[in-house]
Amino acid sequence: MKLTCTRMGAAVSLALLQMGGASAQETPAQAPAADGLQMERVVVTGTAAGTSKMKSSVSVSTLDADAISQAVPTSAADVLRSVPGVRSESSGGESNANMTVRGVPISAGGARYVQIQEDGLPVLQSGDFNFITPDAYVRIDGGLSHLEVVRGGSASTLATNAPGGIINFIGKTGEEEGGSVTLTKGLDYDSSRIDIDYGGRLSPKTRFFVGGFYRSGEGVRKTGVTSEQGGQLRANLTREFDNGYVRLSFKHLEDRSPTALPVPVRVTSQHISTIEGIDPRTVSFYSPHWVPDLVLDKANRLVAHDVNDGMSVRSNAFGLEAQFALGGGWTLTERLRKSNNSGRFLGVFAANNGTDGSYSFATGPRAGQAYTGRAFSAVVFNTGIDDAGSLMSDTKLARTFALDGGAKLTATGGLYASIQDLGLTWNFNEYLMQASGDEPALLQTGNATPGLVSPAFGACCSRAVDMRYKYLSPYANLGLEMGNLNVDASLRHDRQEASGSANIATGARRYDAATAQAVDYDLSHNSYSAGANYRLSKALAVFARISEGVAFNADRILFGAPLDGSVPVSINTVRQLEGGVKWRNGPLSAFVTAFHAKTRESNYEVTTQTSTANSYEAKGVELEAAWRSGAFQANGGLTLTDAEIIATAPGAEAVIGNTPRRQARAVYQLAASYEFGPALFGASLVGTGKSWADDQHTILMPAYRTVSAFVNYQLNERVMLALSASNLFNEIGYTEVEGDGHAARSIAGRAIKASLKYAF
Repeated sequence: MKLTCTRMGAAVSLALLQMGGASAQETPAQAPAADGLQMERVVVTGTAAGTSKMKSSVSVSTLDADAISQAVPTSAADVLRSVPGVRSESSGGESNANMTVRGVPISAGGARYVQIQEDGLPVLQSGDFNFITPDAYVRIDGGLSHLEVVRGGSASTLATNAPGGIINFIGKTGEEEGGSVTLTKGLDYDSSRIDIDYGGRLSPKTRFFVGGFYRSGEGVRKTGVTSEQGGQLRANLTREFDNGYVRLSFKHLEDRSPTALPVPVRVTSQHISTIEGIDPRTVSFYSPHWVPDLVLDKANRLVAHDVNDGMSVRSNAFGLEAQFALGGGWTLTERLRKSNNSGRFLGVFAANNGTDGSYSFATGPRAGQAYTGRAFSAVVFNTGIDDAGSLMSDTKLARTFALDGGAKLTATGGLYASIQDLGLTWNFNEYLMQASGDEPALLQTGNATPGLVSPAFGACCSRAVDMRYKYLSPYANLGLEMGNLNVDASLRHDRQEASGSANIATGARRYDAATAQAVDYDLSHNSYSAGANYRLSKALAVFARISEGVAFNADRILFGAPLDGSVPVSINTVRQLEGGVKWRNGPLSAFVTAFHAKTRESNYEVTTQTSTANSYEAKGVELEAAWRSGAFQANGGLTLTDAEIIATAPGAEAVIGNTPRRQARAVYQLAASYEFGPALFGASLVGTGKSWADDQHTILMPAYRTVSAFVNYQLNERVMLALSASNLFNEIGYTEVEGDGHAARSIAGRAIKASLKYAF
């Protein structure tokens, strides 16, 4: 049943009436103490100058480190499933997640419309690079202070390529003296991990933080090999001055982990069913019985890679952050980061759901013996991430002017500049594989290489990419605070310069300079955002905002139309209108937002080799609420969305009026905990309604919900024992299905772990 504007208006009106009546019962002293949503907390993400949630006219959520750990996440993307309004398909393993915000579509992969940041700067400039998404370079460890998530609004003008929102992982900087050592062991899966962090002061005006982790094991999915190995180290040093501070930071990440891709399933009458021997919650098709995957490098040499290496990433990032009061009310802020990023993506994709037949084992302990059963085409996505390095700078100058009657006007001007390199080498080889989730073997064919059939998809995908994307984005913001009214407006001019080359290997499996596609084009776009927030009382505020922003295409438009500047190059835009209320009363606080978004985009899907050009419209309501009372606390969220495709490319008009793929009408979260003496018990529920797997509405993905739970027991003031389980009831939750229904990807199954933490 469609969600109508009338229903949304009635829901918001009812919430306003209830909140307005209840707010009269609140005393000023009650609100801050029991404010579950931390409305008075100052946020720095998506604002020209730090301001509290109660004064801001954007939808923003915050999660501290304790709340994140209690959600029992399995990856950085998994954390975001707990945030209302965020759609995070954390089914790809440690990385390779698809994510967006309320009503804005998920494209072929990644996070095109949402920018993932660390400490206020992007991890990668584009969120939807092929085979390398920003979450690949983000790890959750003891160095995380808190998370700030902005949906819509000012993200359009205060960041580049972020019209849908900003997700900012903010690290610790040594404000609190002390540290901890944590040992974690998987109980129903093979994984061992150690986390260490420590921070404090070296002198009265100098503080530091250092922390990281190392882990090794198979991981939560069955592989039969050591699939997870590596870790992260990050550190920072802050020097305080009378008028500001300077901070130097460093992060080293070297880690590998399995990536989960769609596995064989059946689809009958729109419904998905599993294939015997293949459990979408646990299977990965990594196995000790793989042969080396021989692929072409850019110098036309054949090189071998271990398929079981999965997703491997390497990053060395050096950062500078400084802020100084210059006198006369002026403040200068600079953030600068140089990142050297590389790695390799190795994943096994099911090109079909297999057939029963008579084969022979090509690898494993039964090599040479007959095999009668199901076999499928296993395509190895082997992509070298040769270079994903970047240089980013955000320089901001602001001044606050005192006006009559106690009002103040803050003017901010800034210049963002970045260089994002992208060097990729694609290779897709196709093998014949045993359809089994338990250490499958390759099956023999007439080819001399065991199991190898041919280069996949008609040898389409031996590709070499060498690109550089430059961005220059001046922006300006005016913010007026006058009594209970806050008004702000901002403009941003984004300019993208793309240069480089893209090449497809010829039939002889060689790269020839004559076949290289030259890339050289410039694009620009003006974005805007304006909003107002009015505090009716200390406990009740209303807000509204209008915005438009852009997400420039990156490598997903290569290998198509000319990109030498001779023809127009498409861009992706998002226009949003939102408004709502913020309220608190005693132990209860709530944030309700009605939204309306229009998105226009173009896209290319590598697995289907098809181009799309769609426009979308979405409207809905987002609710975030919290309750705090004594030893009990609860947080929850609900997002209701009515979305449809409103325009498309010629020849595809049949999808107009359909709900976009993977867009459920309802997504919800609920987390609760209770403290009983030295023990803290808690559980969280994350659910999504049913959705269509494709724009044509031929495959239905069922609704699902997952429960995670934990218990922490404080043995003494320094030692804590923790037991936690993600997906406690071992639910299957499909997040995507291939267009013809032969393969689907599910969230991971149940994973239970124990931790011992020593604080000092």
